[in-house]
Amino acid sequence: MLDPDTFFLPVRELGARIRDRRLSPVELTGACLDRLERLGGRYHAVVSLMRAPALREARAAEQEIRSGKYRGPLHGIPYGAKDLLASRGVPTTWGAAPYRHQVFDYDATVVERLREAGAILVAKLAMVELAGGMGYNHADASFTGPGLSPWNTRFWSGGSSSGPGAAVAAGLVPFAIGSETSGSILTPAAFCGVTGLRPTYGLVSRHGAMALCWTLDKLGPMGRTADDCGLVLASMAGLDPDDPSSLERGFAYDGPAPLARRPRLAVPKGVTEKVQPEVRENFERSLGILGELADVKRDVEWPDFPWGPAVSAIVGAEGASAFLDLIESGRVKELKCPKDRHGGYAGTLIPAVDYLQAMRLRAPMKRALADLFEKYDLVVAPTRASVAYPADKNFDDAYPGIGGGPALIAAGNLCGLPALAVPNGFGENGLPTSLSLMGKAFSEGEMVALGDAYQQRSDWHARRPPGT
Repeated sequence: MLDPDTFFLPVRELGARIRDRRLSPVELTGACLDRLERLGGRYHAVVSLMRAPALREARAAEQEIRSGKYRGPLHGIPYGAKDLLASRGVPTTWGAAPYRHQVFDYDATVVERLREAGAILVAKLAMVELAGGMGYNHADASFTGPGLSPWNTRFWSGGSSSGPGAAVAAGLVPFAIGSETSGSILTPAAFCGVTGLRPTYGLVSRHGAMALCWTLDKLGPMGRTADDCGLVLASMAGLDPDDPSSLERGFAYDGPAPLARRPRLAVPKGVTEKVQPEVRENFERSLGILGELADVKRDVEWPDFPWGPAVSAIVGAEGASAFLDLIESGRVKELKCPKDRHGGYAGTLIPAVDYLQAMRLRAPMKRALADLFEKYDLVVAPTRASVAYPADKNFDDAYPGIGGGPALIAAGNLCGLPALAVPNGFGENGLPTSLSLMGKAFSEGEMVALGDAYQQRSDWHARRPPGT
């Protein structure tokens, strides 16, 4: 039987133990499957277990490694995938009752690429129905039930990658793949106290992933550490002929590069004005650590654009288009969250001029942030203004008066920029807080290097929830 601490080790350490034959891929995979089966329901984190194929792949990995055919640090490492990624012969439900029996006869490109790297898919993980595209306003927005935080199950694990966030936090899988359209990697990473990386738009193929918003959707890793996310992203990134939006530029990564110089960090003006006291305190402490590594400039003016309204118009219109058949058939009535049952209809009524104006704004928005990144290497801010929302309340009722400030998540997604969320402490009800770094396109290496340096000087990423 494996030591429980094993399930909270970084991917790099697990990979080293597997490579040196101190840890069996079969034993690790079987133990993760058992934990997913035993604990996954506690957090409503699991849709489907892949026991038979996972154990088959684990045995093959063990034989390959014994014969000297070691593929790299992900070889023999189990992982979970948000249930919007196609997996041959297994239901891919998109978190929504109308699709709970949907089965594809192919694998998503990221699943194929991770398999080529030797990683083992052990579970399809829960998500908010249709990745939140119908405008959900409550944690209970999936046929699997509300995603719950392993730190306190009275609170939400975050959306729409609710299952990946909870599963990594609880040590059910070493890493997981989530998706982000406007916050769905960063938010569950923040609420669950794990590390999440949103890559540059187009860096990772979306072939085989549910389309919500084709001009915004991105796939990325969630793991224990920034280094974990870098390792996983390197195996996923690169051109895919099956995804016309994918880019030739990949992501080469063997490990965090030493900081060649002190990065220039911008703290936007107002980022701590309407946040919970613990979020502010933890962020200030984090800036102290980052100040040892980088030059920090506070109160930097943030470009004045309607970031939130623009992303809402684009997600509403493109989401309604993506699910027009579902909306027109009336089967939206089968969705779990009451707001989702009519939110799609509102999306179909967004005027074309509003959508086009929002799309046109993206060019000056990108220029404004490009100008900002001429002066600074990265932007740093609290990932979320609060800890996780109570699972039994509408989001707007969770923390009155909290929120506002520069819309960094909306801005980063509208401009296709990468971001990294790392845990930085705890707040109300024993729930995690988080800080995020955002950079210009293809700055993932810089973010991972600084995130790793920060995590070398803190231990929030190494904490584990009670009862896990």
